Amino acid sequence: MVKDLKGKLVLLTGASSGLGPYIARRLDREGCRFVLSARRQDELERVAVELREARVVSADLSQPGEAERLVAEAGPVDVLVANAGVPASGRLTDFEIDQIDRALDVNVRAPRSSVYNATKFGLRGFGHALAAELRRTGVGVSVVSPTFVDEAGMFAESGARVPVRLTKPTQVADAVARAILRRKVEIVVAPFEQRLFGRLVTAVPEMIQAAAGAAALPENAIRAQEGKR
Repeated sequence: MVKDLKGKLVLLTGASSGLGPYIARRLDREGCRFVLSARRQDELERVAVELREARVVSADLSQPGEAERLVAEAGPVDVLVANAGVPASGRLTDFEIDQIDRALDVNVRAPRSSVYNATKFGLRGFGHALAAELRRTGVGVSVVSPTFVDEAGMFAESGARVPVRLTKPTQVADAVARAILRRKVEIVVAPFEQRLFGRLVTAVPEMIQAAAGAAALPENAIRAQEGKR
């Protein structure tokens, strides 16, 4: 457990938009200093002026060598918040190889969402394994996993609507601070019913997939199936 974050240097990727500014503001209240990174220099500078102490390093983490350059320019840091990510929602067959590579590069290496889910499953597994490897070394690893976030981030920007309660970006930012301070391996930021559903998906995946498949069938196909019983 970390007593406080005052004076700690945080490297925050994906800092220019989405959840990045919310996380930066929340950690700024803890007294953190920042190295902010994203692709857009001008947007980074707009976030930086809101913070007490921050410098910016623009980098495109989907490009070879950019992650290494960012690490070199950032120098030694106390905390890495790996918030950078790219959308990867859609049918697998709709993606070009370079689009899949880019999603994997940004989301992992530095329903209809198979590629996005794959990258996030990989990131979650990587985080859990790394936390175990670094146990008792003084280095903590946390995975903060929000569901549908309102107002900011890729889901909000997509304009999609879902019949469930949405998470606020401030809740995600609070979870990031809590994960660092309390050395939590994982925090799922979602309403109770969504967290419960997530556990059910893990416990009985066949049942959930069958239910999801039935729900996705066109109405005439369902009637045809019922007629065969």
